[in-house]
Amino acid sequence: MNSIKKLLATEYIEPLREGGSLPAIVKADDDQIYVMKFVGAGQGVKALIAELISGKIGRELGFNVPEIVLLELDPAIGQAEPDAEIQDLLKASAGINLGMKFLSHATTFNLLAIPHPSPEFASRLVWFDAFITNVDRTPRNVNMLIHKEDIWLIDHGASLNFHHNWQDPFKQSETPFPFIKNHVLLPLADKIQNLNGQFMGRLNHTFFEAVVAEIPDEWLPSENKFDSSRSLRQAYVNYLVHRMEVSQIFVEEAVRARSQIL
Repeated sequence: MNSIKKLLATEYIEPLREGGSLPAIVKADDDQIYVMKFVGAGQGVKALIAELISGKIGRELGFNVPEIVLLELDPAIGQAEPDAEIQDLLKASAGINLGMKFLSHATTFNLLAIPHPSPEFASRLVWFDAFITNVDRTPRNVNMLIHKEDIWLIDHGASLNFHHNWQDPFKQSETPFPFIKNHVLLPLADKIQNLNGQFMGRLNHTFFEAVVAEIPDEWLPSENKFDSSRSLRQAYVNYLVHRMEVSQIFVEEAVRARSQIL
């Protein structure tokens, strides 16, 4: 697994107003264009943690996920922006933010567009979204783009919802995730039961530890249940490892949900 690049945002280009968190298109000091998601946005830093972890898992499983980077932000780069709300957001987000490689000329995925997802692809994606408890891959909010005739996955900030209410990570990891019934590709996903063995070799303790280690210390908020950032990181690892171990729980739920809509 490649380490996440750490870059400096050098130019604020424009805000993206489609979502409530007001991400922005920026240029970084590698001369590449990124979509920046801000630590000061209303969704909070945990959305960025979910984006980082879930995006790295998606890439490990072979999905097209835009490259994830860490972007250092000096609010001064947006000083010409006339919108006071955006100025406040930039000031609240000084420091390390999350960036994803910008996919130019991409279009929103729909089931009628080419490429058409195969049952194999749909099954893999349903499995992935059930694993990360992603509530946002629905017909109303597909969070997929078509770029250069390939399907790309974006926006995983609403996944890993367990960390908004820390309890017992092992117990929380055992959710069957009933929201999978709303998944846009569930009707096509007829091979979900065959994937546990295939993915278990990739998603192991070593991989999860490496992913969680990429979370910047600045993003790890104070949690009453944990006495240090180290113990908080370990809780993330424990959750992910155990969820992989009990993956049959959410696989069975996805199969059951699909049987009810066919």
